[in-house]
Amino acid sequence: MYEWNEAIQKMIDWIEDNITENPSLLDMSKQIGYSPFYCSTRFHEIVGMTLKSYMAGRRLCRATLEIRDTKERILDIAIKNGYSSQVALTRAFTSAYGCTPYMYRKNPCPLPLFNKKEVVFPCEYHQKGERIMNEITTSRFRIEYIPAHKYIGIYDNNATGYGEMWAGHDCDKVTGIVESMNHLCHPVVTAHTAGWIWRNGIRSYFYGLGVPLDYSGEIPEGFEIREIPESYYLVFYHPPFDYLRDNDTVMSKVESLAWNFDPSTKGYKWNEEACQDYQRHYPEGLGYQVLRPIVKA
Repeated sequence: MYEWNEAIQKMIDWIEDNITENPSLLDMSKQIGYSPFYCSTRFHEIVGMTLKSYMAGRRLCRATLEIRDTKERILDIAIKNGYSSQVALTRAFTSAYGCTPYMYRKNPCPLPLFNKKEVVFPCEYHQKGERIMNEITTSRFRIEYIPAHKYIGIYDNNATGYGEMWAGHDCDKVTGIVESMNHLCHPVVTAHTAGWIWRNGIRSYFYGLGVPLDYSGEIPEGFEIREIPESYYLVFYHPPFDYLRDNDTVMSKVESLAWNFDPSTKGYKWNEEACQDYQRHYPEGLGYQVLRPIVKA
C-alpha cells in the first residue's frame, strides 16, 4: 500500500547522492522501475512539488552551505553544484534570498534553506507488526552534563510534540533557517534539537538550536533566545535504528521511560523549572534520546 512512499524516499536519497551530476527524470525512473511520467506524477503528489523544483532547491541549499563554510571560489561552487555559470548561481541566490552570494559570504545571516525532504509514512505503516516491542533493544538511561548556554528557538505553548508543532508553523521555513545557523551552534545542544518546557505541570514544545553563552548575533523573526543554566541531565535513549521500520516503537519506548521515571530512586529530583528538556532524533546515527535536567535531591 505504501510502496510509493518508499520509492519516493529512495528517489530523494538517490538525488542527494547524485545531485551534482544533474540527474534527469529518466535517471530517477530507472532507480525505481516506473515510467518517467508516473514517477513525476507520484513525486509531485507525495512531496508536494515538482522534481525539477525539488532539485533546484537542494542544489541551491548545498551551494549556499559551501559559500558559507568554505573558501572555494563562487564560480567553482556554482559549477560543482550544477549551475552553468557563476551568473546563474547568483541569479538563483538573489531571487531566493535577496542578496548575492558574495554579500552572504561576507556576512552569513539566517536564511530559509531548502532541506532534504523526508517522506511521511502513516502510523499504520510503522505498526505493521514486523517487529514487536520486546524484539527491539531495550531503552536505557545515563547521566550527561550540559554547560550553561543560550537557546534560539520557536516556543509553542499549544504544542506538546513534533507533529503539533508543525500544525501552526511552516516546517520547511523554520528548519531551513535553523540549518542556515548550524555553524553557530553549541557543541552539545546542536541545530535541530527540540524539546519541552514545563510550567505549572504543563508541558509544551520548542524547536531550534543551542548557541554558546556569549552569542550576541541575529535572532530570526519569530524565534526567541533564552539563557539556560548548567545542569546534569538524565538521558533516556535508544541506539541507532531503522527509521522506516521502528521509529514509532522506539520513540514510544524511550518517551514512556522518560516521562514515567522516578529520579528519587537515583538520589535526584527534576530541575525543569530552571532548565528545559531536550530531544535528539537522529535515527541512523545517534538514535533517539530524551534529556531531562536533574539536581541532587
